[in-house]
Amino acid sequence: MTRLEEERKRFQDFLRERGLKLTQQRLQILERAVEVDEHFNAEELFELLRSDSHRISKATVYRTLALLVEADLLDTHDFERGHTLYERAAHGTAHHDHLICLGCDRVFEFHSEEIELLQEVVAKRFDFLMVNHTHQIYGVCGRCQRQGVTAEQATGRSRVRSSL
Repeated sequence: MTRLEEERKRFQDFLRERGLKLTQQRLQILERAVEVDEHFNAEELFELLRSDSHRISKATVYRTLALLVEADLLDTHDFERGHTLYERAAHGTAHHDHLICLGCDRVFEFHSEEIELLQEVVAKRFDFLMVNHTHQIYGVCGRCQRQGVTAEQATGRSRVRSSL
């Protein structure tokens, strides 16, 4: 069974437990959402579905995304931008953290064994049982730096964006 088939079955079981059906629209949203290799928001997914000639309302996309998160098939992130970003849930794959560019809003994923080990050391030092964590680093990517975006400009843009 492929990963998509497993996710389809998990979603169908999840919906059945709640007295809901796996409609064609929900299936199309699931399939498109788990195909995306990067972080995406609901509007971007809606546009992808429309470009695939699927006739799905925005409301259906938003409701189905919420169900996919509840079913643990998608993870959500805010990154202090005022809108939710989604990515495929990391079942059985390596944990990753994020670098967020304040200049262009790109999100870079990374994994660092050194950071993972250091977190364990810090947790142990404070007699703290670590259950989960997220690690987000905000800054300016190389492309934005080459275009002249400074840290001061990026943090100013970030404040303006988050106050909207």
